[in-house]
Amino acid sequence: MLFRRARADSLSDLPGLETARLTIDGLTPDDAEALRSLTDDPAITGAVDFLPAPFTLADARALIASGRRREDRFFGARTREGRTLVGVVGTHLRGPGAIEIGYWVGGAARGRGLATEAVTGILGSLSRRFPARLIVAECRPGNVASWGLLTKLGFRDTGEEGHRPGRRLMALRCG
Repeated sequence: MLFRRARADSLSDLPGLETARLTIDGLTPDDAEALRSLTDDPAITGAVDFLPAPFTLADARALIASGRRREDRFFGARTREGRTLVGVVGTHLRGPGAIEIGYWVGGAARGRGLATEAVTGILGSLSRRFPARLIVAECRPGNVASWGLLTKLGFRDTGEEGHRPGRRLMALRCG
């Protein structure tokens, strides 16, 4: 019984998955250079408040290591052909009732529907594992692309400010 409870309250063993164009699985230390290269972009570091600019190899290693905790996990979205890292989806347990997601996609992959594909895949995994939890995301209303993606996937503005400056809390009910 204790093993099941630990597993149910952990993101560390959430399995990877494949979509039509992507393989999505947990970031590993071998991904550090690709993560640094993808993320060291002012469009990403300026939009994701916890990412430093410049985003260094040490920062990439630290982000990957933080995803080994039970309550946080970062997934790499890679092209099925070539296995090129094109995006990241972060998942974070927020108490007993919520899971927060966040994501970013590299410049060359933007505008091709890859963020939608990656986030949709992760949402499916989360809703199967945690059917009673609320999934939340914080988004700037002025970030039209991200706001539109979340809305298209069923997230709704809660009317609440997020914990991060200038962001609104959006929510999606699983199950």
